[in-house]
Amino acid sequence: MALPISEVERELTHTRRIRYEGYKRADGRWDIEAHLTDVKNHDFNLRTGVRRAGQAVHDMWVRITIDRQFNVVDAVACSDAVPYPGGCEQAPAHYRKLVGLNLLKQFRKNVVQRLGGVQGCTHITELLYGMPTAAIQTFAGEMKEEGDGRRPFQLDQCIALETSGETVKTWYPAWYKKEKTTA
Repeated sequence: MALPISEVERELTHTRRIRYEGYKRADGRWDIEAHLTDVKNHDFNLRTGVRRAGQAVHDMWVRITIDRQFNVVDAVACSDAVPYPGGCEQAPAHYRKLVGLNLLKQFRKNVVQRLGGVQGCTHITELLYGMPTAAIQTFAGEMKEEGDGRRPFQLDQCIALETSGETVKTWYPAWYKKEKTTA
């Protein structure tokens, strides 16, 4: 279902696209890549010059390599288009600070501590916030969900999978609880 059509006339002025892709590597590890672009549909005046309509203001990438336990074993970032040439290019080298983090253990908090503010690039850092869920989706079907008797990780992570809800009662009955989960 799409959003309802706006009742007020409007004009598209900006498009931000974010894409995540997950790759299974031949060495048993996984690459999760994220790509962000910002494009205006009109000429855009920056202090560093005019960006023509359709020309990217931001075109940025980050890739993390993880093991099966979701540990970051490598990280690399790059920028193909930036608003402040000569300044923005400093940021990608800082993303090596991700090595050693775990996507499932306070990843977003650790990202802010290591790369927040002037320690990194706002846009590349924003891409990292979606990495845990992109990695989980990449692993979907690769790991047993319940076969080892452990509670499926996705339970109580969203409204649909609350352990006291109908979805869990129907699809994960062994983990269903009659009382509402308190967050």
